[in-house]
Amino acid sequence: MRHITLGTGALDVGRLGLGCMGMSAFYSGAAQDDAGSIRTIHRAIELGVTLFDTAEMYGPYINEELLAKAIAGRRDQVVIATKFGTILHRGDGSRGLDGSAENVRLSVEGSLTRLDTDHIDLYYQHRMDPDTPIEETVGALAELVAEGKILHYGLSEAGPDTIRRANAVHPVMALQTEYSLWSRDVEAEILPVVRELGIGFVPYSPLGRGFLTGTIRSLDQLEATDFRRSNPRFEAGALAANIRIVEQVDAVAAEVGAKPGQVALAWLLAQGDDIAPIPGTKRVAYLEENVAAEALELTAEQLAVLDAVAAPVGDRYADMTPLGR
Repeated sequence: MRHITLGTGALDVGRLGLGCMGMSAFYSGAAQDDAGSIRTIHRAIELGVTLFDTAEMYGPYINEELLAKAIAGRRDQVVIATKFGTILHRGDGSRGLDGSAENVRLSVEGSLTRLDTDHIDLYYQHRMDPDTPIEETVGALAELVAEGKILHYGLSEAGPDTIRRANAVHPVMALQTEYSLWSRDVEAEILPVVRELGIGFVPYSPLGRGFLTGTIRSLDQLEATDFRRSNPRFEAGALAANIRIVEQVDAVAAEVGAKPGQVALAWLLAQGDDIAPIPGTKRVAYLEENVAAEALELTAEQLAVLDAVAAPVGDRYADMTPLGR
């Protein structure tokens, strides 16, 4: 697998990472086969994947613990990215936004323990706290960098002004935000800002929460607890309308002899060498399929066809203040 350097060039990662969330939370089958998930992580390392993405909120906590088990004895082969800021450690431990310096400290100690490591390679603020100035949050993160507890920090779902203010305090290594063929909002303002500032970009949900693989045609395929059942783009009317996107992707896939999900990933990789998507899966077969997309080259004509795909029906989140993904 090819590698890229995120941000200032200090963080080397494989071109495709692995999102670990669905192994433990939010999606159908979560936390039902840890052994299978660990096999998938091991296979990812064998295939050259280096960036593994988790968060304290996934479970909560159990996804970090799962990743720690999987990488035991292999710590020097992986880049650990985890996230804080959506659990109220200063309160009762419930879900909520807290970017205070105190919460940053409480969060990182818990993650270090669960991940069984003495440092976190990339530590994201999961969501922005409107009640805490970003300067306070980044000040605390800069102290953790100086102490060696984290090597770099990033932001997730931050706006242009917040990104600039954070970067002025301490360089942001990476921004993580949803980006795929059916979520292209970042192209207007976010991508230009991170590229101007030399910040790496890590797209999450690069397969549209699995929709762009072409395998989801009905809500009946999803468990009752699956987060996507409440997602506007998966609601009955929207789902039927959005199938047209998959059909267009599938047409290109037929031309190149690939799977729709591989085409969706290849399109995303073609958007820039500063992009490191993190498709998630619990299964080795899907992992291998995703990794193979890194070698898929689409023609200018095929990319143009995909560029012209219409926007999906429905918002990315029901309330557009996403806490999970």
